[in-house]
Amino acid sequence: MRTLSKKTQYTLRALYALSRTYGQGPTLSAKIAKEESIPQDFLENILLYLKREGLVSSKKGKGGGYALLSPPSQITLGRVIRLMEGPLAPLPCASETAYRKCDECVDDRFCGTKLVMREVRDAIATILDKTTLAEVCDRVDEARSAAHDNDGLMFYI
Repeated sequence: MRTLSKKTQYTLRALYALSRTYGQGPTLSAKIAKEESIPQDFLENILLYLKREGLVSSKKGKGGGYALLSPPSQITLGRVIRLMEGPLAPLPCASETAYRKCDECVDDRFCGTKLVMREVRDAIATILDKTTLAEVCDRVDEARSAAHDNDGLMFYI
């Protein structure tokens, strides 16, 4: 299976950062870069791309920075990952949006690999298309809270 590129991983981290500050005005890219450990130049390219694609806005000057154009509850991971990586399917013949018959396949209607990879694609899409940036941020907050709550616990046998 293919893995998410470093660019997509950085993109998601930048979008989580912007999600946490949604509604509070623009956030400086330098702040995002520092907090998320993303190389500044790489982040700038990502943010400019996200701006061109209509996910973020930017403001120059004092009080400037980047902000999400839509609420984090309306931006799914599926949308972001497709934007950065292309189709979710592990094989082109299993893709809904970029279907292409595999060169070595005799008849893809009866290809067992395609049938299974289609299920894999559907399962991935189901999860990513229902998971929003806001939900991911909530999960992280819950995990941090649970970890913090357990920091002071002592177990004796």
